[in-house]
Amino acid sequence: MTVLIVDDEAPAREIIRHYLKGYAEVELIGEASNGFDAMKIIKEKSPQLLFLDVQMPKLTGFEMLELVENPPLVIFSTAYDQFAIRAFEQNAVDYLLKPYSRQRFDAALQKALAKATLGEASPANLQAMQAAAAGALTRVAVKDRQQIHVIPLHSIHYIEADGDYVQLHTEKGVFLKEKTMKYFEENFPPQQFIRVHRSFIVNVDMVAKIELYEKESYRVHLKTGETLKASSSGYKALKEAVRW
Repeated sequence: MTVLIVDDEAPAREIIRHYLKGYAEVELIGEASNGFDAMKIIKEKSPQLLFLDVQMPKLTGFEMLELVENPPLVIFSTAYDQFAIRAFEQNAVDYLLKPYSRQRFDAALQKALAKATLGEASPANLQAMQAAAAGALTRVAVKDRQQIHVIPLHSIHYIEADGDYVQLHTEKGVFLKEKTMKYFEENFPPQQFIRVHRSFIVNVDMVAKIELYEKESYRVHLKTGETLKASSSGYKALKEAVRW
């Protein structure tokens, strides 16, 4: 089994590297201290297993996995407490709660080896893990050709449904993200981002005015000059949020 270690702390990587030396059936093919470098290695070498930290600079472990096509098996190595860890138990090979023992490491790696032998695909449900472990999102990572953009929520004007994707309309342009509208509705701050229509979620700070368009139909005018449709329920929710 080929393995990649991804952790921004050198001592944490050293511990994993040391523990792996006892396994002849495991080949360590690289280490990365951040998500950007890890993605390059994954693309070039296609490791079968990641030892992955969650909280890292530039990209979190969750954000990185969202941007990787067909992510490998994952063992999280994290400082999250037991409450957040519940999210991992059903959605990753295993987790290692720092600091962990050699015995705990061995148990996690044996699980990964067993899954690889059976040819099981990665079981990670990234949406469930991210929502449960981190709460409401504070930013969104998107891949645009070969570039990765980390977009803070305050710079998103609105979100538009686009088939199996959504369009994130931001101050720096429009970006596609392979997520559902429901995902953003559930994980964005509910008082800041309002679902005004089946096709639109709007940042309340960008709203200039709301007006009746026709019976049971409204128009939301943004500070950018753009206009979005709003349903009667969306109008009500938005009006309550901005307290007009």
